[in-house]
Amino acid sequence: MAKQTALYAIHQDSNAKIVDFGGWDMPLHYGSQIDEHHHVRQKAGMFDVSHMTTVDIEGPQAKEFLRHLLANDINKLAVPGKALYSGMLNETGGVIDDLITYYRGENSYRMVVNASTYEKDMVWLNKQIANFDASLVHREGLTTLAVQGPEARQAAMAAMSTTMAEKSAELGPFFCADVDGWFIARTGYTGEDGFEITLPDSAAEAYWNALLEQGVAPCGLGCRDTLRLEAGMNLYGSDMDESISPLEANMGWTVDLKDEQRDFIGRSAIEAEKAAGVKNKLVGLVLEGKGVLRSHQKVIIPGVGEGEITSGSFSPTLKVGIAMARVPTATADSALVEVRNKQLPVRVIKASFVRNGKQVF
Repeated sequence: MAKQTALYAIHQDSNAKIVDFGGWDMPLHYGSQIDEHHHVRQKAGMFDVSHMTTVDIEGPQAKEFLRHLLANDINKLAVPGKALYSGMLNETGGVIDDLITYYRGENSYRMVVNASTYEKDMVWLNKQIANFDASLVHREGLTTLAVQGPEARQAAMAAMSTTMAEKSAELGPFFCADVDGWFIARTGYTGEDGFEITLPDSAAEAYWNALLEQGVAPCGLGCRDTLRLEAGMNLYGSDMDESISPLEANMGWTVDLKDEQRDFIGRSAIEAEKAAGVKNKLVGLVLEGKGVLRSHQKVIIPGVGEGEITSGSFSPTLKVGIAMARVPTATADSALVEVRNKQLPVRVIKASFVRNGKQVF
């Protein structure tokens, strides 16, 4: 039987289409996935993302543990409240998961991992932390709401207590704050500004209803996927996995090799890959004509080789087919995609299409 969040009854009462996602019953949409997408781009939408796993790492060697565990260097988090995006790699340099880690204070960090990778992540984390004087705690009884869009922060703060709103207003991008048992982070997965707010299950329904009163639209996982694709944000299991290096997943910027003494998991494999020459890269594709790009379609680069679409869809914002694809490193600015036995021309760009409601290519 699938797990259910504290807001499951509300989703049902709102006539949401419920689907299984990572072992959870989650809302796909509440009527129109396209309308929800546009509401986030133009106003504010909210997502129940309580299927994500909250893990706290604490103890004298919490920092040392995370410096070993993550490809990005947790030492960059010098100010409490700062967040860091990183890949968690295996010994061969493949991505076990991508995640955000928050620095909460001395010897205290919070990590949020993907629902679909929870079980293997926890096995891996418990195995690796055994060699460090630090503890790992999976926090339960929590609801996480992502409130996203150009009006999201204003609406989210209007629905909060005065103290919470004041603290939230002070947060810069990729910063967080603990306020009266709520964990408020200025992060997201849509390419829009907003908050990801973790609060006790007991407070979830009241806050959801308060957001509704502020005009925030309930949104499902369907538009969350088109929003993140437009923003050029990776989806685990599609754009990268344990067989894919971050260097081939547009995550090279998250691999920090500056400290030669930092022996993070997967470092030797990454260094060997760089020395040999990275064979592939993750790029964005924009269809030159009509049509829809889909995962696993073949990408043909004349005179260079072939690649494959990892994520594709019709962009509701741009009204054109877009995709992310893994292609040979030598790929330039044009290619062909095989769609129903036809080769359609595509423009090759950096894997980012829309940020803050605007086209970025």
